[in-house]
Amino acid sequence: MQHFLLSAAARTLSIKAVFKMGEDAAYQAFCELRWPETDGEAVCPKCGCCETYNITSRRRFKCVGCHAQFSVTSGTIFASRKLSFTDLLAAIVIFVNGAKGVSALQVSRDLDVQYKTAFVLSHKLREAMALEDAGQKLGGVVEVDGAYFGGYVKPANVKTDRRDRRFKMHQSGKRQSLVVIRERGGDMLTFVGKSEGEGVAHVARVVEAGSVVHADEASHWDALHGRYETFRINHSEAYSLDGACTNQAESFFSRLRRAEVGTHHHIAGPYLYAYAGEMAWREDNRRVANGDQAAMVVRSAMVSPVSRKWAGYWQRAD
Repeated sequence: MQHFLLSAAARTLSIKAVFKMGEDAAYQAFCELRWPETDGEAVCPKCGCCETYNITSRRRFKCVGCHAQFSVTSGTIFASRKLSFTDLLAAIVIFVNGAKGVSALQVSRDLDVQYKTAFVLSHKLREAMALEDAGQKLGGVVEVDGAYFGGYVKPANVKTDRRDRRFKMHQSGKRQSLVVIRERGGDMLTFVGKSEGEGVAHVARVVEAGSVVHADEASHWDALHGRYETFRINHSEAYSLDGACTNQAESFFSRLRRAEVGTHHHIAGPYLYAYAGEMAWREDNRRVANGDQAAMVVRSAMVSPVSRKWAGYWQRAD
């Protein structure tokens, strides 16, 4: 049986098609995704008035009610953008096409923009993706697992000077725990903390009571037994045994590890949550055509407010 990613159904939008459609068509696509209720007709983001003037020379609108001027990206995560709509849509297609993610350097080269532009744009897209899962709850059969990322300590050159880096005293202090909570046949959520045990409280917040939880033998997951029907698997004995396994949670870590090693080469600690959210989104939508994936990202970006973290990122003193 042919893998979905190799089928024609997975390829419904290409970079060639984006540049072939032209700026006007790309602009209209953003308008339709920003205001789907009015078929792309502008709605004032300040007062909600549907009557507007179209300032065609600058691709802006003027509200009849409050007289405010705005554009299709005003008040969204793409506010104050400088890229053309064609380049912006092409960047989104490039971004969703990477099964293991796409580095900012590659986006920079493909679109001929500065690395800074590609880096911030990529993180804005990750932020928009994450908003899809805001306030989400998981239920049914759920798998829980954790893994550690970051905090690499380079071994000393001379063998006698090397230390066992498994001990906390010989670590850098930058290592972080990433806990994934994956609903079988559904979506997944991620949590970043200093230790895997911190994820227990997060599981209690996002997993509905009455769910069935699968976890490994780590002692901190013992607390789940009082709240859920819990199955445990000892990975030193088997990956799946007596109906218990966390293989789907492990598959997420496999995707994230491949992205870290093969695409990004390094994921800085403060951004681990963003890359984890991106990989969770990719895993959840792995059998969705790339054209639909691009539309989902644009739609999420169009309803996302101006980013407090990434707006003016390079202009801040810190």
